Amino acid sequence: MITFANTAAGAPPPDFAFARTGSGGPGKWAVVDDASAEGGRAVEQTSAEKTDYRFPLAIYQPVSARDVAVSVRFKPVAGKVDRAGGIALRLQDADNYYVVRTNALEDNVRFYHVIKGRRTELKSATLKVAVNEWHTLALHAEGDRFTVTFDGKQLYTVTDKAIAQPGKVALWTKADSITRFDRLAIEVLR
Repeated sequence: MITFANTAAGAPPPDFAFARTGSGGPGKWAVVDDASAEGGRAVEQTSAEKTDYRFPLAIYQPVSARDVAVSVRFKPVAGKVDRAGGIALRLQDADNYYVVRTNALEDNVRFYHVIKGRRTELKSATLKVAVNEWHTLALHAEGDRFTVTFDGKQLYTVTDKAIAQPGKVALWTKADSITRFDRLAIEVLR
């Protein structure tokens, strides 16, 4: 379980590297005080740059795996182009990975593969994603099967073989999304 309670506010989260898919400037990731966060702190993507095809990544460095169960607690805070947050896994580099993401402006949860920087939607569910409230998003990846859960409710399972090799896990946002993450759990399945 990764939390940010012991990291000084204003500092980047430890054990993470940063990248961006698409165009525009890099993401800006920092630990912030948040009384509603677990331990009183969360990591936030703070850049409000509005470039639409811009996906900041905070990549957790200690783990590389193929089959994983990942969950994150997140809170969409602001954004006019998007209010999105998600989990990337099997991340090979900034242009090749799977991502499940929520969007509080569109009220949906979508699953994509990103190949050579191009997103392809594989599945979507429409549901309410409240702003300034904590939600839990989970992705279970085993072989070519991916199961997505939102706030404890299983939404769907997808089969895809585009990326079969192990990779990193990352926090993900889009465009001008100001999103906080206070807890990341990664369980390597094998």
